[in-house]
Amino acid sequence: MSFKRSTPEAHGVSSEAILGFLDGIDKAGLEHHSLMVLRNGEILAEGWWSPYGPDKIHLLYSLSKSFTATGIGLAVEEGLLSLDDKVTSFFPDKLPSAISEHLDAMTVHHLISMGTGHREDTLERAFEAFPNDPVKGFLSIAPDEAPGSIFCYNNGATFMLSAIIQEITGTKLRDFLEPRLFNPLGIDKKYWQETPQGTTLGFSGLHITTESIAKLGQLYLQKGVWQGSRLLSETWVERASQKHIENKGTSDNTDWQQGYGYQFWRCQHNNYRGDGAFGQYCVIMPEHEALVVITSAVDNMQPTLDLVWEHLLPAMQAKPLAENPGAHQELTKRLANARLEPVTGQSKTALSEKISGKTFAIEPYQEEMGRAALPQLSEIKFNFAETSWTLELLSQEERHLINGSYNKDLAGLSSYGLLPDTKVSVSGAWTSDTSFSLLLRIIETPHNLKMTFAFKDDRVTIQRRWNVSFGPLELPELRGKQL
Repeated sequence: MSFKRSTPEAHGVSSEAILGFLDGIDKAGLEHHSLMVLRNGEILAEGWWSPYGPDKIHLLYSLSKSFTATGIGLAVEEGLLSLDDKVTSFFPDKLPSAISEHLDAMTVHHLISMGTGHREDTLERAFEAFPNDPVKGFLSIAPDEAPGSIFCYNNGATFMLSAIIQEITGTKLRDFLEPRLFNPLGIDKKYWQETPQGTTLGFSGLHITTESIAKLGQLYLQKGVWQGSRLLSETWVERASQKHIENKGTSDNTDWQQGYGYQFWRCQHNNYRGDGAFGQYCVIMPEHEALVVITSAVDNMQPTLDLVWEHLLPAMQAKPLAENPGAHQELTKRLANARLEPVTGQSKTALSEKISGKTFAIEPYQEEMGRAALPQLSEIKFNFAETSWTLELLSQEERHLINGSYNKDLAGLSSYGLLPDTKVSVSGAWTSDTSFSLLLRIIETPHNLKMTFAFKDDRVTIQRRWNVSFGPLELPELRGKQL
């Protein structure tokens, strides 16, 4: 089922307020990929910044956690587990030889409310300790404090929720949710990453469309009911959305200090949300029967929420407003024409023909490790045609291709720093007589990579920059010489 569409004014929201929100995004220079504003179960405004679109799935990062929590809620309601069950009870063969008092006291409730007693996230330590058995790795990390006494945003805890579902049902979390959540909500376009051992990540990795995010939010707004059928108990919705642990002083951002529920953050103004790194939001406003769903690529997530509170929340009136055809038409047009700018410049220079088909050997370099690391390059070669171009990159005997167009985005596939056949959208142009820039959008994620190639004589220097990243945005400059 798709949502019904309506005008903002019909549901007590002014089109001018949503336009004000869009103005705020532009003024702040925020890279947004999609927006949906819903009230009373109907979509009042929606838009995608091209080349993103309604049919494209988008990586949710930690917004995935809210789906994982929903799986736990369903398992509780089916009597498969209790929130009071001890974590150690699920994995007797993976426990350390000595079980600390704090580990023994940890329950499912502590996992789902980020109150495990650990002072730091356990995820990387768990995978480092036992790469082939991260559950065992998590259990080997003794909590620093009594469970329930401190808040710590802990991806390892959410991973354990997924592992528990798989342990008690023999089914991966994704498959467990299929008949219980995804199918009833009509979420058929999705992908959820797994560990090499075949466990759904849980803490991240879910890729779905913007409208599918809205469906989960609407399910919670409707207290667990969807199309007249109850999928979740009202009790679970209330428990998941209420504060279970205090988190004041744990962040510089106001909306990350309002308390934490069951894989949902409490917000200002008595709202709550699921969210994910770099600006993936499902903001739920129960008092106004409203949702704001956003996918984006931002370093600081608070400014977007500030704009929601400044422009959208005050616009939620109790009664319908007089229709405003002019403002609504402007809003519809603006969202329909929203786009992220491609690289623009010349499609041809005096140098382009000289460079085309030539191979440049890249000098040895030390790439910074971490999640922003790219394959070590040994050679590059451009091929420039009249309406398109191709960049060939050689890395450890592997050949990667980036195909692009001039001054506009071109959809395609690439494996450069990515899984084979990753969907991308690419633009490029000569930004000066001697420099060529390309923008590689990894279209099902928030990320893009800009590369600038400056040619002089038989030399090339290459600058690379991520828009958002867990590691450094600026990567080491590369140098090469024509063979």
